[in-house]
Amino acid sequence: MKKRIALVTGGYSGEAAISYKSAVTVQNNIDTEKFEVYKIDINPQGWFFEDTNGNKTNVNRENFTITDDGNIVKFDAILLCIHGTPGEDGKLQGYFDMLHIPYTSCDATTSALTFNKRFTVAVAAFGDIHVAKSVMLLKDSYKNTDPITQQLKFPVFVKPNNGGSSIGMSKVMHADETLELAVQKAFKEDNQILVEEFIQGREFTIGVFKTKGKIITLPITEVVTTNEFFDFEAKYEGKSKEITPAAIDESMANQIREAALKTYSLLNCKGIVRIDFIYNSADAQPYMLEVNTVPGHSAASIVPQQVAAMGWSLKDFYTAVIEEAFI
Repeated sequence: MKKRIALVTGGYSGEAAISYKSAVTVQNNIDTEKFEVYKIDINPQGWFFEDTNGNKTNVNRENFTITDDGNIVKFDAILLCIHGTPGEDGKLQGYFDMLHIPYTSCDATTSALTFNKRFTVAVAAFGDIHVAKSVMLLKDSYKNTDPITQQLKFPVFVKPNNGGSSIGMSKVMHADETLELAVQKAFKEDNQILVEEFIQGREFTIGVFKTKGKIITLPITEVVTTNEFFDFEAKYEGKSKEITPAAIDESMANQIREAALKTYSLLNCKGIVRIDFIYNSADAQPYMLEVNTVPGHSAASIVPQQVAAMGWSLKDFYTAVIEEAFI
């Protein structure tokens, strides 16, 4: 009998548009001989199931069931495809834990931790993973940029502490009026912001997932952008070049893979995550930037590129990810 899978997409943040694109890729590549897929749209207007005829019905939030063609459908597992809140920050994971429904992403604790960039780098540093020096600012107590200028070297990155897709992020070259503008831009997205020292180097990103109890790294991607940094435009509007697999020597590749595996294990990750690094040649070390626990799967996203470079079909990959949720 086919397993019933809820493909959960949408979300409450500006990343919802990317979530819908990711859901299209995932839904088009799920093995329908093994799984019966139901798309669930969670958005500010409500939680909805849309059937093949385009009819929308409400999800029963008491037990996360739907009614399809007069039949009540209970799900065997959740395939999470929400970037941002509430699918990447632990909220839905906690809800599904209460209902005892398995899901494909990291658990509630890890999701909440990694959604907070400051907490992520703090735990990573505790685990001897290289990270950039940083300062955290809180909107309620913010007075001026002195903590930044006194504690960090420029250039710096100013970004919302919670969130993804580089929304609200700026690179600031000098301690001038642009710093305050960058701070206010980030505060529009979050009441906590993280300011990090710029690390000179090449940018890489790598997918990591677990299947049959083994943690596997996907081929490494190098990100080369025509923008100042890998921002929303670069990620989703064609302003970057992604080279998969990255053209690097095996020694550097091994360092990045080892750092990714160490990060995945240290943070108790599950499912498919994507971890971003800057490789600093002067130190000959990869510096971990952030962990994406629900990475993109749209046509412009990196994980599908890496799966193809590994020689897997997306159908086999999503089957492995879904089946791991039951273990």
